Amino acid sequence: MSDKANIDHKGLRELYAKDPIEADRIFLGRESHKDRRGFLKGAGLATLGAMLGASIPFHRNYPAGLIPVALADENVLEGKDGLTLLNDRPVNAETPPHLLDDSITPTNRHFIRNNGIAPDDVSADDWKLTIDGLVDNPMTLSIADLKSRFEVVKMALTIECGGNGRAFFNPPAKGNQWTYGAVACSEWTGVRLRDVLNAAGVQKTAIYTAHEGADMHLSGKEGKLPLSRGVPIEKAMTDNILIAFEQNGAPLHLHNGAPLRLVVPGWPGSCSQKWLTRIYLRDIVHDGPKMTGKAYRTPNRPVEPGEKVETKDFKIIERMPVKSLITAPATNSTVNGSTVEVRGHAWSGDRTIRKVDISIDFGATWQSAELKSPANDGAWQDFSATVELPLKGYYEIWARAEDDAGEMQPHAINWNPKGYLNNTMHRVAVRYS
Repeated sequence: MSDKANIDHKGLRELYAKDPIEADRIFLGRESHKDRRGFLKGAGLATLGAMLGASIPFHRNYPAGLIPVALADENVLEGKDGLTLLNDRPVNAETPPHLLDDSITPTNRHFIRNNGIAPDDVSADDWKLTIDGLVDNPMTLSIADLKSRFEVVKMALTIECGGNGRAFFNPPAKGNQWTYGAVACSEWTGVRLRDVLNAAGVQKTAIYTAHEGADMHLSGKEGKLPLSRGVPIEKAMTDNILIAFEQNGAPLHLHNGAPLRLVVPGWPGSCSQKWLTRIYLRDIVHDGPKMTGKAYRTPNRPVEPGEKVETKDFKIIERMPVKSLITAPATNSTVNGSTVEVRGHAWSGDRTIRKVDISIDFGATWQSAELKSPANDGAWQDFSATVELPLKGYYEIWARAEDDAGEMQPHAINWNPKGYLNNTMHRVAVRYS
């Protein structure tokens, strides 16, 4: 009992923010994470009930790695609708798939992935962005400067957390236990990163960008950054990376990076620095926080589930893999007729999706879905299909996407120690009554 004797609400949040799986073990006494549900019992259940001020009738269904929302800081999801809170320090929340049905994700349904504490002062009028490092003309720009000096563009761009789907790894991987909803495709307004870098004058020795934001490290230590990532110069100079100051025609939500952020579609969302204050160019691969060690990296070869991999054998994640998401019907829906309309989205890093197939018989047969073109380079693609259920009973609707390089979603997870890049086929359950 010594591990949890002095745990208060803040301590619980910190445990879950650092390592939700270990927090479950220490605080709740759970050892098994083979599925998303666990069994609370004994002292762990009693302690949690005491903190909540009530018993937990459905404690057998309590999801592993999820902090009780009643113990979270209030108002952390203000301006959001229907998101599932995973942590409140830092704030991390995902969107259930059926709430992602829109072609353009509304701001109130865009997921949140924070690494630090959002800044208190996010006044757009006073915000400054510095461009320096290996450039000929270092600059400090206001948001007004960005709007007046560069072409302002609007683009629908997909952002996905590199750990989306981590909850389904076995053995489990440490970190936020995302299921399906750490992805979104909003319409972003801003200026091209390429245009700003060209104005600054990229020096020939520059090979990598480095990004900094105004968020505070969880330790509260001044000057310590919670996250500072970057991308190769070749990627930075593509035409769909934005320095964005609007989301869906309005100022950014605080937890989506207000008032200024990068949007780097097709690469891990961690590249899309929020609360952006500085971009500097370097002659080495950037080595900021969450760029080294095993962070946002996968083994450079296939590994066995649970295999120990040395740090030197990890490589930086760049493009995200091919993936699809069924947004309708919602899983565990009951339908009264045999005809079911299926909808969803598909995406694949820097590539285009060329087909999406749907199965209702556990992959024995497949039918082609209607697939729309992306709104622009970097946006996900909508798909739809009508399926006929032959008999009353239980069905699973499966979706698999294939991109223009021939890469197709797999049936099984390609396991890695950090739980990144889970792109297995999405399955939803329906009952025809």
